[in-house]
Amino acid sequence: MRHLDATPPERTSLFHGRAIRLPMPSVEAELEFHRNMWRVAEGLERKAEMVADPRASVHEACDQQFERIKTSYETTLERFVGDEYESVAHAYLEGERSDGRAALAGYLSEALWRLQQLYSVSNLTFFPVVLRYPRCCTVNARFVHGQVVENTIQYESPEHSAVCPDESYADIYHGESRWSQKQAAEHLAASAQSIRDRFPDPRETPDDERRAGGIVSVFGRRGSTFTSGLELVEADPDRFDDDVEEPTLVAESSVARCTEREWLPRGAAVL
Repeated sequence: MRHLDATPPERTSLFHGRAIRLPMPSVEAELEFHRNMWRVAEGLERKAEMVADPRASVHEACDQQFERIKTSYETTLERFVGDEYESVAHAYLEGERSDGRAALAGYLSEALWRLQQLYSVSNLTFFPVVLRYPRCCTVNARFVHGQVVENTIQYESPEHSAVCPDESYADIYHGESRWSQKQAAEHLAASAQSIRDRFPDPRETPDDERRAGGIVSVFGRRGSTFTSGLELVEADPDRFDDDVEEPTLVAESSVARCTEREWLPRGAAVL
């Protein structure tokens, strides 16, 4: 994957409290959205398998999940912007372009930049909201400084811990870590199925059953403690009274604001 050279502090103010709206004018466009979300579900399923396996690395499990998310974002960028989305993103951030495709490039490129750091920078959490509406969808790629505890499950990773094997409580710690990973694996597998159920194949599902809805999810790390969470949310099918032909920056939804109140501690910094 290409790496952006720019750092995000200046960019964040452009996208804070914003989401990107993507047109889905046809069944073919819906199908691409469905496939992207199923890639995310596949990443969660694979992560669940690895977290449940005591021989597997939690770090590698997270890397594989990220690769699925990156593929999903890059597929969207290539579809709407083309292979040169990185240079288009720079043009948008430097004020040289202001069109919707350039806004999409800047928005998702920043998300990819932060995703690259997520588990190398402790105390950072990914907190996205994806909503499906009639003829469009929105992606709100939020990040939070700190750990999200509400509505999530936490699990320990000894490979990220300072606990040494010869310490008196090491066996207890490793046993409790394995138990927490087993619980997390069950949660991750259930989350993957929830994504599949929420974003079904448009060729096999009546329109009224896929008209509106979405997910909010969480994953992050604080030290040796990893966090994961996912919840189904409802979307207002009448939110937009127009159709769009290209990506558009929009204000974050009432769903996004609600999840911030319900999931985040007071004073949490949302990026």
